[in-house]
Amino acid sequence: MVEKLRTILRYESELIVLVVAAVITVVLFAAFLSVEFFAPANLQSMAIQMSGFGFLALAMGIAMLSGGIDLSVVSASVLAGIAGASVVSGRFIPVTEGNGVQLALLGALTCVVVGMLCGLLNGFLIAKISIPPILATLSTMILYSGIGMAATSGQSVPVVVPVVGDFVNATFAGVPAVFLLLVLALAIAGFVLNRTRFGRRLYLFGENQVALRFAGGRTERTILLSYVMIGVLVGVAGIIMVARVNSARTGFGESYLLQAILVVVLAGFNPYGGRGRVGMLVIALLLLQGISSAFNAMQLSPYFTNLVWGALLLAVMVGNYVARQHRPRLAPKPGPEPAQSEEVGTR
Repeated sequence: MVEKLRTILRYESELIVLVVAAVITVVLFAAFLSVEFFAPANLQSMAIQMSGFGFLALAMGIAMLSGGIDLSVVSASVLAGIAGASVVSGRFIPVTEGNGVQLALLGALTCVVVGMLCGLLNGFLIAKISIPPILATLSTMILYSGIGMAATSGQSVPVVVPVVGDFVNATFAGVPAVFLLLVLALAIAGFVLNRTRFGRRLYLFGENQVALRFAGGRTERTILLSYVMIGVLVGVAGIIMVARVNSARTGFGESYLLQAILVVVLAGFNPYGGRGRVGMLVIALLLLQGISSAFNAMQLSPYFTNLVWGALLLAVMVGNYVARQHRPRLAPKPGPEPAQSEEVGTR
């Protein structure tokens, strides 16, 4: 039992620090905001707010697993939302009482397809042309924002199909449907990353690209598939963004980029790749959304919220460093004593 505890402390220090931070936060909220914070209406609002942002954080986590980063997740999501909103705006296809559901499904499919194409372009630039991920996605971030701005002239694209807005407000047993969609996506991503050959190759690519090549892994294909997967998540995030505000415009959700990076780093994902788990990402999402909702309930300034987020990130990173420095070392198993070599002399 003691040896098992020592092993957990050695390999799960980041998880322990994150869980401790989450528990302390929940205890403080329960002490000072028990009525407002844990009210069913507030919990439903938290679930809806976390859903769209959660898809972006999951996409950023997959990018970091490969040793890269995707700075274009928000701009690609907004572009996908603009494309989908254009379908259900009546601009190209007239909206009637009988085709609302069909247009909504077509708009959702358009969001996912545009998101996939954006991810495919990122993957092509990184895998085929060997552009560093930070430079490739920085360029496409500007490109996607420019396309959205040129297509809309900076104006909002309204949604005139009522079923789109109804989707984000739909609930099952009191749980928002969009939150259940996020849970399903997290479960699928966890299975793919931990139980499939692609997931193992992605971890190995982030940890040691040379080893993956010698193991016969197709590095270019791994990167392409990972960014296509990111594109699908980004497209779904675009659907939720459009459904929440019944419109789409460039510049929406610009703060989500830094928040997505914050969540992924809080979850213990290694910026150099090869390490990170979906389960810890869930805890980090709940922690960040809980803090944001609590500050809204206390009517604190959003500038103060950014200050606390930065302080929380520093505290968790320092806590992880201290935990790594003081983690117990497992004693090596005793092995056979080396044979003593006989001295050979000359006479």
